[in-house]
Amino acid sequence: MGAFKAVLPRELLASVVVFLVALPLCMGIAIASGMPPAKGLITGIVGGLVVGWLAGSPLQVSGPAAGLAVLVFELVRQHGVAMLGPILLLAGLLQLLAGRFRLGCWFRVTAPAVVYGMLAGIGVLIVLSQVHVMLDGVPKPSGLDNLAGFPGALAEAWPTLGGGLGWQAGLLGLSTIAVMWLWDKWRPQALRFVPGALLGVGVTTAASLLLALQVRRVEVPANLAEAIDWLRPADLLNLATPDLLVAAFAVAFIASAETLLSAAAVDRMHSGPRSDFDRELCAQGVGNMLCGVLGALPMTGVIVRSSANVQAGASTRLSTIFHGAWLLAFVLLLSSVLQSIPVASLAGVLVYTGCKLVDLKVFRGLGRYGRMPMLTYGATALAIIFTDLLTGVLIGFGLTLAKLAWKASRLKISLVDLPMAGEMELRLSGAATFLKVPALTRVLAQIPPGARVHVPLGHLSYIDHACLELLEEWARANAAKGSTLLIEARGLKRRLEGRLRTTTGVGVRA
Repeated sequence: MGAFKAVLPRELLASVVVFLVALPLCMGIAIASGMPPAKGLITGIVGGLVVGWLAGSPLQVSGPAAGLAVLVFELVRQHGVAMLGPILLLAGLLQLLAGRFRLGCWFRVTAPAVVYGMLAGIGVLIVLSQVHVMLDGVPKPSGLDNLAGFPGALAEAWPTLGGGLGWQAGLLGLSTIAVMWLWDKWRPQALRFVPGALLGVGVTTAASLLLALQVRRVEVPANLAEAIDWLRPADLLNLATPDLLVAAFAVAFIASAETLLSAAAVDRMHSGPRSDFDRELCAQGVGNMLCGVLGALPMTGVIVRSSANVQAGASTRLSTIFHGAWLLAFVLLLSSVLQSIPVASLAGVLVYTGCKLVDLKVFRGLGRYGRMPMLTYGATALAIIFTDLLTGVLIGFGLTLAKLAWKASRLKISLVDLPMAGEMELRLSGAATFLKVPALTRVLAQIPPGARVHVPLGHLSYIDHACLELLEEWARANAAKGSTLLIEARGLKRRLEGRLRTTTGVGVRA
């Protein structure tokens, strides 16, 4: 009890900081997802009160994430809001099962270049869609449509061209971005706990009220229960549709990968207890299942809120739980304050967040590992922008697997004359797989009749059945010409696939 009282003041202060960061982001991400702002607030509340209590990463804060906004927008556009609940229920169940079967470490196998490329592509799409919202417009279905439609939206909002009032909203959005940028650059040390997003939204909201600007404002019901769309059992039958099954797997995978990467990053920020990735997956699964039942947005562990939690001095899960309680109290008691916030200001927050997702420092950092990670990053991001999120991620994985296959199939083959007459050595270095059978065949064809060929395998990382069969077949075919092939398997140990057989013309030296 004494220890609880000792940490309580620090946890309460940290929870207020996280609450101030989460409040505008929850609503902004909901708008970017094509959903009412209250849906994002519900997810933030569940992420704090439920997932915060169950989490395997005690300092990580969960809630709606920009990384899923594009996917949710597509799902809502294609299948309707009603089907988001069943998709989240199944996705959460998949996460829960993955955690129970201790698969958490496998989600972290995802190549960082793919994850960072995915976030960059999502960031660009968020910016392209939210610039329309900043002008009090409606975003288009795709990134390219948003880009192509921007000149028209700008002309319509311009007072001397379209005669609309969108320019007022645009100024509020740009002002929000400017305040956030200036605050991040010149924030006083004594006020480091004040989030730039809250300050930007607060300043522009006050300005819009003082100037009586005619702009769209956030629509939040006075009673939070009105924002809950309970899952209907009849909708679960639609999960048999292949498109919805793929969507559920996509949500589960992307949410899990982002959560565990965030948890690993949070672990590097503090010296307290390390994350239990399997328990974290289970907690995220329970949270997403509950969000599916309530008709809210999907959740992940979010690095922005989590880093604010650590920097504010949190050391237990209490700060995460308290931040959910603050969100709930604010929505229940001060919903009228939320209703005065301009939508364009929240769009400005999302534009700023989307720009930060395109992290050029990360892109340059990948160059330390060669050109292929940079290519994977760029290809994943561009594919997401020009096609869709799932296609982009699959292309990124395809490039990663292609690189692995290329690395695994590299084999250096050389034929060397030894000092003794008629003695030669076939040197193999790398991985001898079926992909290298044609090259090995060409080298074997250069061996003169009657030669005694030594084949040391100690420099191989792997040799498969196809290459062994080729060596044995060559020895049998050339035995009548006096040729002998001696395979020296010393040092290879378990890298051999199967056992070497002694056949006519083939010698094996252990």
